[in-house]
Amino acid sequence: MVINVYSQYFQAQASFSGVERRGAHVLLISDSEAGMITYKAAVSFFPHRDPEDFAVSYDAYFEKEIYNAPGRRSKKREAEFLDSLRSEIDAIAAEHNAAVDWDHPLNEARLG
Repeated sequence: MVINVYSQYFQAQASFSGVERRGAHVLLISDSEAGMITYKAAVSFFPHRDPEDFAVSYDAYFEKEIYNAPGRRSKKREAEFLDSLRSEIDAIAAEHNAAVDWDHPLNEARLG
């Protein structure tokens, strides 16, 4: 079962496929199947042309597996992953000449 443990939108700076991206959707994703648990840090950069534009583009979606082991979801483990999520996302963004503006969220965080 796939669960978005954390989801939030932020202002961002990036360009993909010739399109300027001014928003980023940041996620911590949990996936459990057959006694295995996987966590991924993910970010999707999207145009965000106006305050109502949250149309996420899938040509600028990137993720990194940060944990994969036998077990189940753990609130303690998820808290640790949330603490390191910004650095994980910053590393992913830097690989693609992009940046998330953590000081300017576009909505409230959603925890699942």
